[in-house]
Amino acid sequence: MKPSLPQGTRDFSHEVVHKRQYILRKIKQIFELYGFQPLETPAMENIDTLMGKYGEEGDKLIFKILNNGLDNPSKEDKTRQAMEEILAGKWSRQLTERALRYDLTIPFARYVAMNHGSLSFPFKRYQIQPVWRADRPQRGRYREFYQCDCDVVGSASLINEVELIHIYDQAFKALQIPVSIQINNRKILAGLAEACGSTDQLTDITVAIDKLDKIGLDKVKEELRARGLGEKQIQIIEQYLRIGGSNEEKLSSIEKLLSGSDQAAKGVQELRYLLDFTKDSINAVQLDFTLARGLNYYTGTIFEIKASTVKMGSIGGGGRYDDLTGLFGVSGIPGVGISFGIDRIYDVMEELGLFEGKLSQGTEVLFFNLGSYELAGAYPLIQQFRKAGIRTELYHEPVKFDKQFKFAEKKGIPYVAIVGSEEITDRKITIKHLSTGWQERLDSTDIDKIVQTLHSPK
Repeated sequence: MKPSLPQGTRDFSHEVVHKRQYILRKIKQIFELYGFQPLETPAMENIDTLMGKYGEEGDKLIFKILNNGLDNPSKEDKTRQAMEEILAGKWSRQLTERALRYDLTIPFARYVAMNHGSLSFPFKRYQIQPVWRADRPQRGRYREFYQCDCDVVGSASLINEVELIHIYDQAFKALQIPVSIQINNRKILAGLAEACGSTDQLTDITVAIDKLDKIGLDKVKEELRARGLGEKQIQIIEQYLRIGGSNEEKLSSIEKLLSGSDQAAKGVQELRYLLDFTKDSINAVQLDFTLARGLNYYTGTIFEIKASTVKMGSIGGGGRYDDLTGLFGVSGIPGVGISFGIDRIYDVMEELGLFEGKLSQGTEVLFFNLGSYELAGAYPLIQQFRKAGIRTELYHEPVKFDKQFKFAEKKGIPYVAIVGSEEITDRKITIKHLSTGWQERLDSTDIDKIVQTLHSPK
């Protein structure tokens, strides 16, 4: 059988891994500049931890793990009944009690709920791990991908949102990706639902609005009708979605449209705070009232990051969730967090050619294998190279020089080192630079001089 990969997953070659690690190093450095510490959680969670936390659309995309022992003949009737429930759109404990994590935020909330008695608040963590979604694979959208999050819990202060905006700004400047940092507030969306007289349909409204970029306004209106909203309500939502202008003009328009809502007024106040704090230092912050982030747990500021020069979905997002741990029986721990879409960031950087000249090379020197006697004399020198920080390989067997040269060329190794019987006697080493043909015989005891020679331009 021909080997293959599950749809929506990928292998990563060493070239790709180096590029991904470059992105993660840049972001990690900035997280730690702001006082965030790393955390990891299991790949799977109990299904009760995940279900019901992401809204109707999100729940459909959770990868569920079948229970062990379903092939046991004594469980045949229960398994058949459970399968009927699954086909009816439900899920059954008879079939599945665990699932792969959908994101990093809910597992983090579960961690905080389980450990809140021993944590120092505000608690600031970053987390970089894979997540899984049963989505339809397409460009920039995978079934297995890495998320890169940072969150602050135990503080309601809006200064946390300010710092997260600055983290986004610094990170994308470090990666040299021009972006727009789009912000909105779920309180304004709640005010919109209030203005429509449909506070109980906030989720229906936000789920539909969240699809605006993908399906367009007419399709959003169709979905709103399908979700039971009337034409007058849809007119108010359309008026809301058409608000434009500068940040200040947008705020003035939303204050007029939602003038009767205390919730909306609070949301506007919070947005003004963020804009006032960032207006002199970050030009990329833009109000976007069409931004909904259709996840049920957001309660305040919401963020979305888009690349300015590449057509791609969002490459980052997040928001405030003032009672996320309340889902696990621990109330009163507000939080706010953001996420970086590593896979999409990678695709953007590839398209813009931003990796060129920024990645560390692989092996710097290949030692030729000339035989057992020569190898015994060369191996201590190989280890000295490695101790000096020179990335060094040894060819695995004594074969013709031509084959060893071709190996170095194929792997892109810039230098080869030759230590033959004559070099051992004279305590020398011959270094050759493959692309220029430069070659020199150096004192093998002077490692500092060898390092300086290897790192000098040829």
